[in-house]
Amino acid sequence: MTLLITVFAAVICTLIWYMSERARTLRIGMLVSMFWGASLMWLVDAVAEYLEDGADYFVPSVTDMVNDAFLGVSVVAVAMVFWVVMLLVKDPEKLRKQR
Repeated sequence: MTLLITVFAAVICTLIWYMSERARTLRIGMLVSMFWGASLMWLVDAVAEYLEDGADYFVPSVTDMVNDAFLGVSVVAVAMVFWVVMLLVKDPEKLRKQR
C-alpha cells in the first residue's frame, strides 16, 4: 500500500508539473522528486521482502495493509508540509514583498 500510494502521488504531481507552467514556478518538481524517490525506496523494499518471504508476500494481513496505508498517507502529508514550508521560505512569486 505504501508503494501504491506514493506512486499515485508521484504520477499526479508529475502530470501537474508537466502540464502547468505555474506549477513549475511553485517548485512542484521538488515534490515530484520526493515522491519518485520514496516510490523507488519502497520498490526496493518490496523486492527485498519478496525475496525473503516468497509467495507469502502477496497475502498480507489486514493489519499490515492498514499500517502500510497509514504510513503511505503520512509520507505524502509530510512531503506536502515540507514543500509548503519550502514554498513559504523561498516565496517564488514574491507575495510577501507585496504587503
